[in-house]
Amino acid sequence: MATARRSVQGILLDHSWVSPGDLEKAEEMRKPGQEIGEVLVEMGALEPQRLIHAIAQHYRLPFMAYLDEHTIDLELVAKVPINYAKKNRLLPLYSDGTAVTLAVANPSNFEPLDDLRLLFGQEIDPVVSPPDVIAEAINRCYDRTQGNAQDLMVDLDQQAFEQAASELANEPRDLLESEEAAPVIKFVNSLLAQAAKDGASDIHIEPFERKQVVRFRVDGMLYDVVSPPKRFQAAIASRIKIMAGLNIAEKRLPQDGRIRFRIAGRDIDVRVSSLPTAFGERIVLRLLDRAQTLVDLSLDHLGFTGEVLERLDRIIRQAHGIILVTGPTGSGKTTTLYASLTRINSPEKNIITIEDPIEYQLPGVGQMQVNPKINLTFASGLRSILRQDPDVIMVGEIRDGETADIAIHASLTGHLVFSTLHTNDSFGALTRLVDMGVEPFLVSSSVLAVIAQRLVRMVCPACREPYTPDEAQLKRVDLANLQDTGPFYRARPGGCSQCRGKGYRGRTVIYELMVINDEIRSLVMRNADAATIRRTCVERGMQLLRQHGVRRILAGETTLEELMRVTQEEAI
Repeated sequence: MATARRSVQGILLDHSWVSPGDLEKAEEMRKPGQEIGEVLVEMGALEPQRLIHAIAQHYRLPFMAYLDEHTIDLELVAKVPINYAKKNRLLPLYSDGTAVTLAVANPSNFEPLDDLRLLFGQEIDPVVSPPDVIAEAINRCYDRTQGNAQDLMVDLDQQAFEQAASELANEPRDLLESEEAAPVIKFVNSLLAQAAKDGASDIHIEPFERKQVVRFRVDGMLYDVVSPPKRFQAAIASRIKIMAGLNIAEKRLPQDGRIRFRIAGRDIDVRVSSLPTAFGERIVLRLLDRAQTLVDLSLDHLGFTGEVLERLDRIIRQAHGIILVTGPTGSGKTTTLYASLTRINSPEKNIITIEDPIEYQLPGVGQMQVNPKINLTFASGLRSILRQDPDVIMVGEIRDGETADIAIHASLTGHLVFSTLHTNDSFGALTRLVDMGVEPFLVSSSVLAVIAQRLVRMVCPACREPYTPDEAQLKRVDLANLQDTGPFYRARPGGCSQCRGKGYRGRTVIYELMVINDEIRSLVMRNADAATIRRTCVERGMQLLRQHGVRRILAGETTLEELMRVTQEEAI
């Protein structure tokens, strides 16, 4: 004789997952049609994982706390529209030929089970999984079913693609979204999806005389991805310009725009730049993963550690003064400034920035975009910011003497100012300000510290190879006299699946921090050059950029070759 099925409430009480008192309170709060378990979760009296486990027991179904995407049949997944899967919180897992195993979050919803029974022509064996686990598996699996841009180029029907290309190049906007244009739209979408999946920071679409090339920048390096036929060049450019809200008829002037899209549950912001060249429009798309950015915006996550992090933390909490971050384009200067602002951000502080462009949206921070078309420059914007009673100001970049002079005076009148400069090291920042026309006594009395930094690629730990460097390499990075330094590693040619064959995976920062003391102030007042300031800092034990890179090498995080690539030879 079959035993009666236990209620969800009874199962929760049996496992002591809720107390009788909480259950009574939930019964009083429950609205018509609302499940008791939902009320308990809203009250905070029950963990969602335990509720879904109790539901599985109630329906006598297997419970799966984790879904391994590598065991899921993607052919089955592709047959179910992603919107349908997300709406009904379900995902087909695999089939034994007679029945399809289906992960569901709500086994009481029988209608989708009947739909899928008809779709697959097989019985449905449901298993219960938490809603968030199913949602994450949906994102991962549908992302894998999309393929990449190269596969799409091979699979596209040639005639349909050529027809769509012609329409995109010549027809107005309402026709661009027509069904015939789907192949081109699909190709552009696949580029964006693949770039997001590969962790690319930029997509370069470059026209040449007889071809066009698409390249991704991953970890600071450009890689060829696909080479669409030259005749599709105008169609692809037009599609991207429409997505970015640009004028598709204007092909003689540079244009800038933005795109926002969502892929695998991630919001991606894209900054689009088009530039006319001799062989057509060159388009560069800068990708920013909004969710990942918020996670990464901390100084320790960026790579600042130990004594330097402690000193920097004290400096950025000063009441007034100016803090500069230097380095070439793409060295992470702005990210370091954002991390610093995030660290000191609080309701008691009024923080305002002026940037070109605004790369990250910071909660609680007023951010202003430079717009030269209406004469909103760094200098004019900075003047306006000073009338907004700020405590902390960030200037995206000091480009000219006027901006430098206003920033310096702002730091001397009770404001903490953050900004960037394009110099190769920290010592050159002080002399650069003087060269811009700022009086040496103003520089010496306002600058608190200068950070110089570079981004180095991290060697993939899964496929790195131990090796013994030769004496010449060691000498170039000041390691020739060190003994017992431990193993050295290099990137394996061809890499592995985890680093997509590159040998490197991810980047970290190497840095030098120059804190301005009385001795350095005296040198600035005497118009000393950068070499003299450098010698003084070295004599008092300051760690230089390359020396910090050596520590990264000895920790097995990067390689000699990578350090020598991003740092200059020490001529002094």
